[in-house]
This record gives sequence, structure tokens and C-alpha cells, in this order.
Amino acid sequence: MNNLHVAVAVIMNAQHEVLIALRQSHQDLGGLWEFPGGKVEQGETTQDALRREVQEELALTVITAMPLLKVAHDYGEKSVLLDVWYVSDYAGQAQGAEGQKIRWCARHDLGKVNFPDANKTIIDAINALAI
Repeated sequence: MNNLHVAVAVIMNAQHEVLIALRQSHQDLGGLWEFPGGKVEQGETTQDALRREVQEELALTVITAMPLLKVAHDYGEKSVLLDVWYVSDYAGQAQGAEGQKIRWCARHDLGKVNFPDANKTIIDAINALAI
């Protein structure tokens, strides 16, 4: 079984909306929304992976990020460890740099969005943030 360590960014704007991205149809779980991020490469720290993935996927530069939670989830054919970071400060204008659709979503609307199963715990943590 594959075990993936994934750095995940919870990026919030001044209106307390969270940036989400639509997984493309050719990807695993294609057609579902996700919090941006990607695989932590061998020899890379989680924070370095987070910065790299956010730059590659969204053309944003992470300035300040802090650990939010870790979520382990088994999808059968693979298991993932989602290492979730709250990005409290960033530079740039978000764009789907890899051709994916992105949008800002109000925190209280996240539960209405079609996410992979592993993301429910992340949504709960976002809604519990005291901001």
C-alpha cells in the first residue's frame, strides 16, 4: 500500500474566506475540491514542501505558516498523512497556476462543498479557529 505524506495549506484572506482548489479529472479523487498542497518529497521538510506547493499551484509566496493538525486517512489503495498548516500571511494574487479552478469559500460554507473524506476533520479545525 502507498503511504503519502502531504503538506496541506489552509490559506485565509482578510474576509476569513478559505482558498480551495478543484482537483482535475485526471487526478485521484478528480472533481472534488481540496485544500491546496502536495506530496512532501524525500529530504524535504514539511514547511519547505508547503512553500513549494503553494508557489507551484497558486503562485503565492507563503510568509507565515503554523501547524494546524495532522490527519491520517486510509483510502484502501493508499493511505495519506495530511500535514495541515494554517497560512496566516502570504504574498501574491492567487491563481490556478496548474490550470485548476480555485475559489475563496466562506468558512461556514465549507461543509457544503464536495471534498474528499479526509478533509472533514480539516473543515472542523478551520471552523474552530479563533479568528
